[in-house]
Amino acid sequence: MNIEIYELLDGAKQASGCTVIIDVFRAFSLEAYFFNLGAKSIYPVSKLEDAYHLHEIIPNSILVGERDGKKISDFDYGNSPSSIINKDFKDCTIIHTTSAGTQGIASAKNASKILAGSLVTAKATANYIKQLNPDKVSLVCMGWAGVRNTEEDELCALYIKSLLEDKPFDDIKERALNLRYQEGKKFFDPVKKEIFPEGDFWLCVDVDRFDFAIEVKKEDSYYIANKVNA
Repeated sequence: MNIEIYELLDGAKQASGCTVIIDVFRAFSLEAYFFNLGAKSIYPVSKLEDAYHLHEIIPNSILVGERDGKKISDFDYGNSPSSIINKDFKDCTIIHTTSAGTQGIASAKNASKILAGSLVTAKATANYIKQLNPDKVSLVCMGWAGVRNTEEDELCALYIKSLLEDKPFDDIKERALNLRYQEGKKFFDPVKKEIFPEGDFWLCVDVDRFDFAIEVKKEDSYYIANKVNA
C-alpha cells in the first residue's frame, strides 16, 4: 500500500486512489457527531447555491455550514459540534458546506474513493481502508480554509498512516490534547468564543470516539456521505 500525505486544496486536486480528506477542526468531526445522533445522510457541498437548492428539494433537510469559521446567517447550524451534541437528528438529511473540508471533497477529482477523516474516526477510517486494501492511499490535510497548514490535520494524517502501517503511535491522545496550544488555541480565546466555543475543541480531539468511517460517493451531480461500519 503506497501512502502519500498531501496538503490543502492543491493537495486535494493531486490526490489519487483511496483518498481521505481530513478536517479535524471542525467539518468532519461535526459530520461524525451528526451520524452518531441519527442523521440519515450528509451532502457535503462547496457552493452556497448548491446548499440552498438541495434544501429546497430534500424534505426534512438541515442547512449546516460556515465561512471564515462563522455560521452562515440563515443556516440552521454553523460548523460547531457542541451546538448539536444534545439534539436528535434521526432520519434527517444534513446539507453541509465549509471553507475547507467540503471544498476538499469537491476538489478530489482524481480519487477512486473518498473518505472524510478526523481524529474522532481515525482508527475506524484506517480499519475500513485496510478492508478495501487499495494500492494507493492519499491523506489530504485541508488546514485552514484549504490554504494554510494546521497541526491538527497533519497529526490526524500521521496517525492514520501509522495505523495503516501497523506502527505504534502511543502518544496520540497526548498530542491531540496539546493542540490547544497550537491551532486549537482559538477555542480558548474569549474574544472568539462565539465562533469557536471551547466545547468544540474537546469534542474534536476525542481520539477514536466512533467505530465508523465516513464514505463519500458521487450521486448524479452531488456528493453524499454515509457512515460505514469498520
